[in-house]
Amino acid sequence: MVSEKNRKGEIVVNQPAGHLEDNESLVDAIIREMLEETAYDFVPEGLVGCYQWKFMERDTTYLRFLFHGTLGEHHPELELDEGIVSADWFSLEQLQGADNLRSYLVMAGIDDYLAGKRYPVEFISSLTN
Repeated sequence: MVSEKNRKGEIVVNQPAGHLEDNESLVDAIIREMLEETAYDFVPEGLVGCYQWKFMERDTTYLRFLFHGTLGEHHPELELDEGIVSADWFSLEQLQGADNLRSYLVMAGIDDYLAGKRYPVEFISSLTN
């Protein structure tokens, strides 16, 4: 998990997340975002779920893909992305009782993972022409 500053300057807890770069696959994006936001290597092994969320306050729709996988080497010499305060470990109980989750999608993804939802990473195809 990451502790990060939201637009209001408040510290919130979120899964590492970000945006696709031009010509980047979803798998490559999660590997890059994990490194940039946590300073850990990450090997995605599958997809937990896809989540579409309409944030009414800003009239914005988000599409989130949540991966599971293996955490690799830590690179403490790397500077974390702007806005990321720290990469943190939390117990399930701490997350369930937290009042500073970035959005309800944080627990929705954790609940799906705990429920055993898993899809092979090959489920996602990256095509170019």
